[in-house]
Amino acid sequence: MSDLGGLFRAAGVTGFLHAVDLDTGAEVGHGADEPVVLASVFKVALLVEFFRQVDESRLDEAERITVTADRRTPGATGVSVMADDVTMSLRDLAYLMIAVSDNTAADALIGRVGLPAVNTMLAAVGLDGTWIEHDCHSLFASIVEDTGQQEMPTDPAVVARLRALDPARTSRSTPRDMTRLLGMIWRDEAASAESCASMRRLLGLQVWPHRLSAGFPYDDVAVSGKTGTLPTLRNEIGVVEYPDGGRYAVAVFTRSYGTAQNQPRADAVIGTAARAAVEGIRG
Repeated sequence: MSDLGGLFRAAGVTGFLHAVDLDTGAEVGHGADEPVVLASVFKVALLVEFFRQVDESRLDEAERITVTADRRTPGATGVSVMADDVTMSLRDLAYLMIAVSDNTAADALIGRVGLPAVNTMLAAVGLDGTWIEHDCHSLFASIVEDTGQQEMPTDPAVVARLRALDPARTSRSTPRDMTRLLGMIWRDEAASAESCASMRRLLGLQVWPHRLSAGFPYDDVAVSGKTGTLPTLRNEIGVVEYPDGGRYAVAVFTRSYGTAQNQPRADAVIGTAARAAVEGIRG
């Protein structure tokens, strides 16, 4: 199998990976139990708790709520960049949160689900290395507070002091915890079978092709996933499904040596390393 550490170094990043065959348990790891910053990958845990509350009739997924224009959370997609008040269902907010990583949609869902409930769920299912510290608004507020500016920083000295990049002070997990969470979704263990199917559908609708999906450029291989991005961080977790029935949960977290906002090599190595790991398992 390819040297995963070498792949990450060649891309200018420190990388952490766990890949596992969801049916046999065969696995490949590289720093699989190290704490990592989740960034927007935390939205998968929020998705799980949202559907668990739907299963328990504590939430109605068709309930419509209005997100007013003066309550936008910073972000580059979805409701975050819309000009006017938006009214939509909770399930459509969940769709935007996963498909385009809409931060405002995520925070609106958090307002109904509650972060304490998400952390209680994570502990209950044994994901002890995972903790959701804050919503998207609070995350970005901490960056503004740490930098004294609205724009994402590229000055290495400023980036180095961001609490948002410290696993001890922000939303965190391990690659192994994240593949376990994906396995629960794919085995109908995270919620009801109907809700798990809905989660798998939403994760399959993610639009970004440049990370995990780039490693599996085949019409007959399905990739479902969720990205996470912050200064120097590029992440994605997902499940790769082959036409022969093989299915593999993969979690890749990277931290780049450089602080440029565009990190194409970091994006690309997520797919390259994931493919090497999956092919290593498949033999």
